[in-house]
Amino acid sequence: MLYPLIAILLGFVLLVWSAERFVVGAAEAARHLGMPPLMIGMVIVGFGTSAPEMVVSASAAWGGNPDLALGNALGSNIVNTGLVLGLTALIAPILVQSNIVRKEIPMLLMICGLFGLFALDGALTRTEGIVLLTGFFSLLVWSGISARRTGTDHLEIEIEQHLAESQMSLKVAFGWLLCGLIMLIVSSKLLVWGAVAIAVSMGVSNLVIGLTIVALGTSLPELAASVVAALKGEHDIAIGNVVGSNMFNILAVVGIAGVISPLPQLNPEILGRDWPVVMGLTLGLWLMAYGHGRQGLLNRWEGGILLLAFVAYNIVLIRPLLAGI
Repeated sequence: MLYPLIAILLGFVLLVWSAERFVVGAAEAARHLGMPPLMIGMVIVGFGTSAPEMVVSASAAWGGNPDLALGNALGSNIVNTGLVLGLTALIAPILVQSNIVRKEIPMLLMICGLFGLFALDGALTRTEGIVLLTGFFSLLVWSGISARRTGTDHLEIEIEQHLAESQMSLKVAFGWLLCGLIMLIVSSKLLVWGAVAIAVSMGVSNLVIGLTIVALGTSLPELAASVVAALKGEHDIAIGNVVGSNMFNILAVVGIAGVISPLPQLNPEILGRDWPVVMGLTLGLWLMAYGHGRQGLLNRWEGGILLLAFVAYNIVLIRPLLAGI
C-alpha cells in the first residue's frame, strides 16, 4: 500500500506542476504566433486545464481500465462545479460579464445531456466516442470563430491582463510546453498505477477511485487557477476556466476513452447516480448564475450550496467503504 500511496502523491504534485507549465507554455507560444487573446483564453487555457484528465483517462483506457477513465471525466466535472466553483464563490463572489461564457453554460448543459443519451443503452461504443470527439473539434472551431467575431469581451480583457504578467520568449515557451507535456504523461502513469493498486487492495471499483481520488487530483489545476483568478478580480477567467474544462471533459476525455476502449456494458451506477449529479450541478450553476431576476452573479450562498452538494455526493460514495472498515 505504501508504494501506491507514494505514487499517487508524487503523481498529483507532478501533475499540477506540469499542467501549469503546459498551459503557460502553450499560451505564450500562441501569443507569439499571433493568436488573439480571447482565442487563447477559450481554446488554449480551457484545453490546457483539461490536459490532466485527457492524459490520465487515455492512459487508463490504454491500460484496460475504461471505468477509471470514465469515472475521472464525470468526477472531474463534479469536482469542478461543486468544489472548485463552490469554494471559489465562497472566497470571492463571481461576476459573469463575458457574453462568451454566458453562451457556454447552456452548451455545457446540452453536452452533458448528450452523454446521458448515449449512456441510456448501457454502453459506450466507439462510434459514440467518435461523435463526442467530433463535437470536441467542432467546439474548438466555434471557439476560434467566436473569438474572431466577438468585439471587446470581458474575458478578452482579463486574458490580456493575465498574459501581460508573464512574458517569455518563443523558445522558452516551446521548451515549457514540451516539458509540461512529457511530465503530464509521466505523472499520469504514476497516478493511474497507484490508483489501480489502491483500488485492488481496498476492494474498491475503478469507477469509484476515478470519481474520487483521481478526479480530485486531475482537477487541482482548475481549483488553483479559479481561486487565484477570483482573488485577482478575473471573474470570467475563474468561471470560464471551469465551464470550458467541463465541456472538454465530456467531449474529449470521454470521447478518447470510448475510442480507445469502448464499454459494451457501463456500470449501472453511472446512469443511476453519477450522471444525474453532473446534470444537477450543471443545471444548478445555470439557474444560480442567471436566476432570481439578475444576471451574471454566483454569490457566496450559492457557492455554499454547490460545495454542500459536492460533500453530500462524496459521502454517498465513501459510505459503503466506511461501513466495511
